[in-house]
Amino acid sequence: MPEPSFSLRTPEDDGIARKICDNCGFVAYENPKIVVGSVVRHEGRILLCRRAIEPRRGFWTIPAGYLELNETPEDGAKREAWEEAEADLHLECLLAVYSVPRISQVQLIYRARLQDPHFAPGPESLDVQLFDPAEIPFDELAFPSVHWALAHDASAEAGAPPLPFSNPPGEIGNRMPDGRPVAHGES
Repeated sequence: MPEPSFSLRTPEDDGIARKICDNCGFVAYENPKIVVGSVVRHEGRILLCRRAIEPRRGFWTIPAGYLELNETPEDGAKREAWEEAEADLHLECLLAVYSVPRISQVQLIYRARLQDPHFAPGPESLDVQLFDPAEIPFDELAFPSVHWALAHDASAEAGAPPLPFSNPPGEIGNRMPDGRPVAHGES
C-alpha cells in the first residue's frame, strides 16, 4: 500500500480547501475543538484554579479543558473538574455556549455545585480556591471566556433568563474585557 500523501485542494461540491489524500481521495477534515467546563459554586463562593500550564500559567480560570473522544460534554466537564481541582461535581444546567473562532474552539460551560466540600490542586493547577464573587481577582483571570462565564453565572444566579448564554455582543474572544488583545493560542 502506498504511503499517504496529502495535498491542499478544494473537494467537489465544497468551497473550502482541505487536505486530500493523493492516493485514495480521503478528505482529512479539520474541525473545531470542543472545550467543556463549569462555573462551580459552593456555599455562595466560586471555585477557581490557578493554571500550572501554558497558556496563561499562573492565571486563574474555571475548571475546563478539551472534550475527549467518546465522552459526553457532561462527563468531560466533570472529568476536567476532577483533574484540575479534585472536585466532584453535580452539574445543574448548561450555562453558555461560546465561540472563539480565532483558535477554532466551541466552549460548553455548565453551572455546577460541589458534591462535597473537598477540593485540591490537580496536576494542571498550582492552587485551587473558593472565592466570594466580590473577591474574584478579575485582573488575574486567564481568558475572555472566563470573564464571560462568571458574568453569565452571576446573571443566572440573579434569576436572569434565558439559559444558555452566548458570546457577549460583538465579542469573539480576541480581547480581554479591558481591551488588551489575547495572544494566538490563548483561549
